[in-house]
Amino acid sequence: MSKPVDDRPASATPRSLSGLLPFLRPYRGRIGLALLFLVGAALSTLAFPIALKSLIDQGVVAADPTERLMALRGHFLALFAVGAALGLFSALRFYMVSWLGERVTADLRNAVYRHVVKQSPEFFESNATGEVLSRLTTDTTLVQTVVGSSLSMGLRNLVMGAGAMVMLIVTNPWVMTQVLGMLVLVVLPSLYFGRRVRKLSRASQDRVADSSAIAAEVLNAIPVVQSYVQEQREAQRFDAATEAAFDTARKRTRVRAMLVGFIITATFGALLWGLYQGTQAVVAGHISAGHLGQTVVFVIILVSSVAVLSEVYGDLLRAAGATERLMELLVARSPVAEPTAPRALPPMSRLSGDRVAGSAVALDNVGFHYPSRPTLPALQHFTLAVAPGETVAIVGPSGAGKSTVFQLLLRFYDAGSGRITLDGVELRDLALADLRQRIGIVPQDSTIFSTSALENIRYGQPDAPDEAVIAAAKAAFAHDFISALPEGYNTFLGERGVRLSGGQRQRISIARAMLKNPPLLLLDEATSALDAESERMVQAALERAMSGRTTLVIAHRLATVQRADRIVVMEAGRIVDIGTHDQLVARGGLYAKLAAMQFGLEKAEA
Repeated sequence: MSKPVDDRPASATPRSLSGLLPFLRPYRGRIGLALLFLVGAALSTLAFPIALKSLIDQGVVAADPTERLMALRGHFLALFAVGAALGLFSALRFYMVSWLGERVTADLRNAVYRHVVKQSPEFFESNATGEVLSRLTTDTTLVQTVVGSSLSMGLRNLVMGAGAMVMLIVTNPWVMTQVLGMLVLVVLPSLYFGRRVRKLSRASQDRVADSSAIAAEVLNAIPVVQSYVQEQREAQRFDAATEAAFDTARKRTRVRAMLVGFIITATFGALLWGLYQGTQAVVAGHISAGHLGQTVVFVIILVSSVAVLSEVYGDLLRAAGATERLMELLVARSPVAEPTAPRALPPMSRLSGDRVAGSAVALDNVGFHYPSRPTLPALQHFTLAVAPGETVAIVGPSGAGKSTVFQLLLRFYDAGSGRITLDGVELRDLALADLRQRIGIVPQDSTIFSTSALENIRYGQPDAPDEAVIAAAKAAFAHDFISALPEGYNTFLGERGVRLSGGQRQRISIARAMLKNPPLLLLDEATSALDAESERMVQAALERAMSGRTTLVIAHRLATVQRADRIVVMEAGRIVDIGTHDQLVARGGLYAKLAAMQFGLEKAEA
């Protein structure tokens, strides 16, 4: 059973970034070049104070004016060469690390998305779609900032700071030993502040995800929100979520500002002490003026490096939290697992017209509980065998377990007990792709993608030629209204098919299933959204599609299922009766009551 990804503030550390190693490993060569350019830029910066010392001692302080002029020219050229090298290495480093940031982030985002779309519906029962989207966008952006910028800046300043520190120790060992001792005292409070920043960074990202989840939920239900005049309420709910995110971000920023301020102030004070000692050494004649100038620049480099590193550390903490959240998605495992040694299904036999023959389906003593409702059985002792080419209708009141049968056949969930077979092979032994390739489904709520009518139908068989797509549309009585669209089959249908009526969306869904040409067809209230005229046309198309195939039909409208070979009546997850329409009516059970209520109502309306 899968668990919801953890959204509690976690103690992520920079070590959490190790989860990015598999995404960095393919680009080892580019990383090596980036490090080479980074070291080159750092060394160029460290060479500047040395060149400056030579300029002052040999070019400015030199006694002879002629020698001074020549020395100045040479030293300024040396300084220019240092600056040119710094510019070149910095440009190359910037390009290389920016490329790595974009590439690694794209790979990470693709890997997470590819993994999430393979999760079973159980995963989405416990994880809001908006939360997942937030991790795919906000969290990957944080990772991109670190990989493509902050990490490089941190390494560069680490090299420069370490180099400056070494040079200061070499030139003024006694003074810098005192300074290093003082800097150790800076580290201890920094660790405390760092832990708080880490926790608040994770909490801030979680609050942003909460607001994203609300927005995704509401925007997908705009007609309902507006019809109930709840725009203001939903806006207030979103405001509350964004304010909570802002409040957490404010706390994180305040603590991080305190951390940065403390580190810079303490470090600057310690290094000023070292600089003061250096000036005293010049006055005493122990070092030259150039030596002092070199020391000043090294101090500036060290202070700026520490300041940048404190900023980078905060970015690393935020990215560590983001990486943890992304890794939680990547390690989530669907309880519906692929078999280690999948069995092959028998070859599909063909009927006339290049249509496939039906498959045999059997459910033997199946029991099932939804993970979100572990105490409420969805199916109990469910046993049903469907012969190839047979049409079986499943009827019953809402909540009887009809749709659960379809969910188990598609293996969105695994049965808790019993066994389910397709053509004699148990579903758990089949590769998911092989199983689902043999099943076509027309759901009650048709899904239309944000693309053209042609591509929406072709979704059932992505490599199908246009002629096959049009033939499927004609068979589903969708050709006429598609042809009447502004650009015909190439018309963009809008998000979730907002440009189509419910009946038109349903006919495109039926055409999609017919194009797939599967041996097992599942119809879940396939005609419920159609008007009377459309229903007659689609019913004729469905009968054509059902011919020779094994078909399971769920319908509340009993007129839809009267021509089925058998009708299975369900109640509370059990089969309570099986027979034809006439047999079930004659027995006077639940089906007879449902038929009397529905047909009586239809006569009254007539």
